[in-house]
Amino acid sequence: MTDTADRAETPGTSGEDDPAPGDDPAPGAVFRASCTECRASFELTAGDLRLAIGGSHRTTFYSFTCPDCGISVRKPAGDRIVELLTDGGVRTMRLHLG
Repeated sequence: MTDTADRAETPGTSGEDDPAPGDDPAPGAVFRASCTECRASFELTAGDLRLAIGGSHRTTFYSFTCPDCGISVRKPAGDRIVELLTDGGVRTMRLHLG
């Protein structure tokens, strides 16, 4: 998936990475993403991304390692991004608080 979800950039709408409307990833989907550090744009597979679902929107995010600069990138994931990433086969971890 990608940061904008045209299966090459799902997560991001207003500058952050959100799925593009009408993009419904399928297994084996490719997602577009961008690095918050070096600003590079690239495509990632479901295996390159991780999704963490917490108890609130503040604790729900997806992450990946930038293939250009190597830093770990973490971005917020709203309901639509969660849906696109899970439908696209991204590994998901549920965070339990308590």
